[in-house]
Amino acid sequence: MRIQRSRSRFTLRRRRQAGCLSFFAFVFVIGSISTGVFAWLSRWRPPEASVSGMNTDVLRSAYNAFERGDLTGTISIARQILSQMPAQPDAVLLLTRALIYRSYGEYDRAIDRQLALEVTTEARRIDPLSPHIQAAHAFALVAGDDPASAADVAREVLEKYPENAIARIALALAYGSVGSFEVSLRESTRALDVAQGWMRVDALRAQAISQSDLGVYEEAVRTIERAIEINPNLVLLYFERAQYALLLGDSDAATVAYYNVLVHDEQNVKARLRLCELSSLMRESAMAIRYCSEVTQRAPDWSEGWYRLGMEHFLQGQFAEAQASLNRCSTLQVMQAVPVDERRFECWYIQGQAAEILGDCPNLIALYNEFRAMTAAENVTQRWTYPPEGPPICRS
Repeated sequence: MRIQRSRSRFTLRRRRQAGCLSFFAFVFVIGSISTGVFAWLSRWRPPEASVSGMNTDVLRSAYNAFERGDLTGTISIARQILSQMPAQPDAVLLLTRALIYRSYGEYDRAIDRQLALEVTTEARRIDPLSPHIQAAHAFALVAGDDPASAADVAREVLEKYPENAIARIALALAYGSVGSFEVSLRESTRALDVAQGWMRVDALRAQAISQSDLGVYEEAVRTIERAIEINPNLVLLYFERAQYALLLGDSDAATVAYYNVLVHDEQNVKARLRLCELSSLMRESAMAIRYCSEVTQRAPDWSEGWYRLGMEHFLQGQFAEAQASLNRCSTLQVMQAVPVDERRFECWYIQGQAAEILGDCPNLIALYNEFRAMTAAENVTQRWTYPPEGPPICRS
């Protein structure tokens, strides 16, 4: 049976022991310094397309920013190039990759994937014959959840340019998105055979994803670590390293990976949420509350942070705090007009359970009625049902 990452459950191999975290922190900091020095000493750069009329130092500075993990800086410089040369292939591909990588590295950057698609669509309109722009467009399409179109564009490029690594990577990711995991692995391996320089990071990442989809998590770990060796400054790679570790039940390695995110991006909210979830799973309640609270402080408008904090309070029997946090979660989802079928309904009915435990009938009845009205016209699987006369504790 194949295991899909979005659906799989994992068991933890062993519980973290008190006092180990400082040791792991020491190890990963030393490792980060070592790999960073190695990357600096063995700096690589892909062949650059001709940039007539522009100092190539600008393009080099964009590559250097990406190499340092400064994706925002990369985006800024690449946009400067495109403002003068709207379809410069290197800048289009670099901007596309930076936007997509940034989109997965923080909680509030999903819009970057749409921006990447807009960039490649415009460049393709200006220069529809460039295989490099076509490949970048395929890469953006698969990140934008359109694998069928991505595969079509990628195959069109590969018919004429079978050595185009980015098109091959996009094709691999497209196959993986529709469940063709063996084909995805085959294509990502072929991409790795032809990829050079920074393209190897993308090829290795695609290969690790396909290996994970096939359930060979140890191989996925080894593959993503090879990508990290090439560029240890990209936080997305550490998130994926943590994901594969958790699928193996290795909570220590996942913790180290999330700490590496914070080493490279001290303000990262998404890493704090993942540490909250992991701490909760390990029954480290104080740490879970700490990380979840930091999430809500740094991202007060993110409903997911309030949900996780509310659930942790509920699990600890702190029902008033749970009710308050989950109320914030449900309120934010309504205020932000989150589609009903995409809402976290736990923010309503777990909040209702807390209210029921506390004997808070007015809020319980109000929540129940809101839930019923919200889901009445929607095809949702979640159910919350009381007898016709209402919650038993609220009967007069």
